Amino acid sequence: MTIYNKLAAVKKEIGAISKDETNPFFKSKYFDINGLLRHTEPLLQKNGLLLLQPIINGEVVSQIIDIDNGDSVTSSIALPNIEDPQRIGGCVSYYRRYTLQSLLSLQAEDDDANSASQAVKSTKPWINEGDNTWKAALAKGITLAKLREHYSISNVNAAKYEDAIKAI
Repeated sequence: MTIYNKLAAVKKEIGAISKDETNPFFKSKYFDINGLLRHTEPLLQKNGLLLLQPIINGEVVSQIIDIDNGDSVTSSIALPNIEDPQRIGGCVSYYRRYTLQSLLSLQAEDDDANSASQAVKSTKPWINEGDNTWKAALAKGITLAKLREHYSISNVNAAKYEDAIKAI
């Protein structure tokens, strides 16, 4: 049996994942990494699969390994350049959940809800790391608060922008 057959069996058993946590700020429900692991790890193990979630070269990696033959599938995302341990810890938890969700193609809504609510409510254009608007704003030393008056920016990009402004 291939790793893909085993993953298909896991996905068939996973079903819907209940959102057991509440985000009081956005009044939305989500499942946290612990709930996701409680639900998925027993099914992975039952099918001879091992989940590892190391940080490798500044990326959070979710890797599912077939214990029988060593085949694996991975999903990863780069961590932002943040020096505050609490903020980076939050990113690690968030990225662990989202890389695993992506790897298993689980249906879920964004627990952050900030990006979604901004996208619905805002007609401001989005600014992203590295685009021309980003570079011009950095060159002019525009603060994040001022930038947000005219642009929508994700929380991850906002943290990166703040770090870039501090480095100037």
